[in-house]
Amino acid sequence: MFAEKYINASCVISNHLVLENGKTVFENKHTDLQGFLLSVYNYFGLNYPKFYKMDNLSKLGWLASEILLKDNFRAEKYQPEETGLVLANANASLDTDLKYFETVKDIPSPSVFVYTLPNIMIGEICIRNNFKGENDFFVFEKFDADFMEQYVSKLINNNILQACIFGWVDLLNEDYKAVLFLVEKEKSEQSSLFIKDNINKIFQADNG
Repeated sequence: MFAEKYINASCVISNHLVLENGKTVFENKHTDLQGFLLSVYNYFGLNYPKFYKMDNLSKLGWLASEILLKDNFRAEKYQPEETGLVLANANASLDTDLKYFETVKDIPSPSVFVYTLPNIMIGEICIRNNFKGENDFFVFEKFDADFMEQYVSKLINNNILQACIFGWVDLLNEDYKAVLFLVEKEKSEQSSLFIKDNINKIFQADNG
């Protein structure tokens, strides 16, 4: 029998709100997406110059991972290979693909082209945190909590991973949503059981 697994932290970024573990920690309704992402970066006092070079999808996922992990994750408990990521969205890297297509009409931009795959976002998060475990990116029409529960459970139950960041990071033009979860075998103070109902409850927390 496999041991229980727990959602030990969550982060939702949507509708110009940031929620950490179900509580609103930042709001900025008076700007566009680009300005909002930068305001989140500044509010949380982050210092990572590479952020400015990322496309918007990577910025969104990277910010959600920073907020998810900063007070909720003890990396020293795990080897780099024991922590991984499983992410999904509906639009892959289409937002950046369209921007790159526009540059092709004049001079193709290598700095934009490098982000024309959605799993580049996973790479940015892994580089930042020295995660070297299993990482996967899926494209679905909508968030599938049942799939995520089963897939992540297999990775942890089979000791492929000891901790997993999973969730949804989708962005196209000004429409965006990031919901990330941290799953581990040990409980934390704000733990909830890693089951589909709890995943969906957190995913819908922003009412967006």
